[in-house]
Amino acid sequence: MPKPYSEDLRERVIDDVKTGATRQEIVAKYRVSISFFGKLKQRWRATGSYAAKPVGGVKAYALAEHKELLDRLVTAEPDITLEELRSRLAEKKIKVGRSSIDRFLRHQGLSYKKNRARQRTGT
Repeated sequence: MPKPYSEDLRERVIDDVKTGATRQEIVAKYRVSISFFGKLKQRWRATGSYAAKPVGGVKAYALAEHKELLDRLVTAEPDITLEELRSRLAEKKIKVGRSSIDRFLRHQGLSYKKNRARQRTGT
């Protein structure tokens, strides 16, 4: 993801808007896109701020509010598969993909695979 434009550039663009410069003049002078100019001007008029929006952060898991249900399902059937979990959640009107279930279970430290299948055979 690209970095946002600097506060200094944003301030200079808004100062030119305040003095009455046209969009074409500002875009050519600072070599910014028309899209950036339009969004910056719109944000400045709506909020009074020209600061960039925060970048990054942590996105909440889709299943965070259903943690107890998943705990119960995995505890009741430790060898349950992702597809079985998905169908059980669908019965409760919770629609998520297998990869979302996988990421959430890994984040919670829960196991959904049989360990016996991964062991070596005896000598």
